[in-house]
Amino acid sequence: MSQSPDFDNWICPLPLRDYPQIVLGHGGGGKLSQDLVEHIVLPAFNNGALASLADGAALNIAGIRLAFSTDSYVVRPLFFPGGSIADLAVNGTVNDLAMLGAQPMFLSVGLIIEEGLPLSILGTVVEQMAAAARIAGVQIVTGDTKVVDKGHGDGLYINTSGIGLIPDGIQIAPQNARPGDSVLVSGMIGDHGMAVMSVREGLEFETLIISDSAPLNGMVAVLLAAVPEIHTLRDPTRGGVASSLNEIARAADVGIELEDNQLPIRPEVAAACELLGLDPLYVANEGKLIAILPAAQAERALESLRHHPLGKDAAIIGQVTAEHPGIVTTKTSIGGRRIVSMQVGEQLPRIC
Repeated sequence: MSQSPDFDNWICPLPLRDYPQIVLGHGGGGKLSQDLVEHIVLPAFNNGALASLADGAALNIAGIRLAFSTDSYVVRPLFFPGGSIADLAVNGTVNDLAMLGAQPMFLSVGLIIEEGLPLSILGTVVEQMAAAARIAGVQIVTGDTKVVDKGHGDGLYINTSGIGLIPDGIQIAPQNARPGDSVLVSGMIGDHGMAVMSVREGLEFETLIISDSAPLNGMVAVLLAAVPEIHTLRDPTRGGVASSLNEIARAADVGIELEDNQLPIRPEVAAACELLGLDPLYVANEGKLIAILPAAQAERALESLRHHPLGKDAAIIGQVTAEHPGIVTTKTSIGGRRIVSMQVGEQLPRIC
């Protein structure tokens, strides 16, 4: 019989030791999530493919470079302006593969269904997943269903895994960011998180906020055709742009400096965040990417992004620096600098 972990002998920093039980913040993509992975998951599963902590694993099998990724979706509510758990589940895994520079090809789907879920809702979700797969150009080729007792599943959870092919010459990873690189984002940030919150909390804003859920593989292909020298790609989902950039800064042992006045944020999203006391930098996105690449290629990359329908609002938002390694900062509108730290927990739980 296996023994439970001996918490007293753990060697790990706060705040993980302050939480002998899992809390929602452990799934938020912030410091709690980071500690959970680094001090429990990585030591157990330690291997070279996992160590980079990218959006997926880059694998070499008999000379073929494959990308492999998996993700689970527990968003509440199941349907929200601009999307649903269905397209999130397809687009999320497609995008994780694309962030490795891969061409996504095949997905698996696991459905964890709560007893009592109306068949009409399940049918709608499955049809929407099929439609999202067609748009992304991938096939759903295998899967599984499980049913859990009423009151134990919150309606429906979905897991998707995917595989794709990485073209020769593409080397994209968080640790590849270099001092002097430019940091780009493909469009307005914070849309998805605020769209979900508006429905969940019954908030009414002057303008309807729509989720940005979308497959990014087509835009990534265009970007790589224009600039094959991209160092790092990341889709800033849980924890938003701030958490993604902190992870990259730490992985590459570099600093990242942003410009507040260069961050593309819709006025309605900014207003909603101000009303709720949230920072848009930490709000989840589901149809945006961060690209880090040599500064000499930044304008070409920006032009290629803006010529794609999903990248028309792309912007250069900062640069990578050798100063303050592992730390992200931003220049404020009044000329000062503030640290954009990794959040401990999560501003908005159950967003994806």
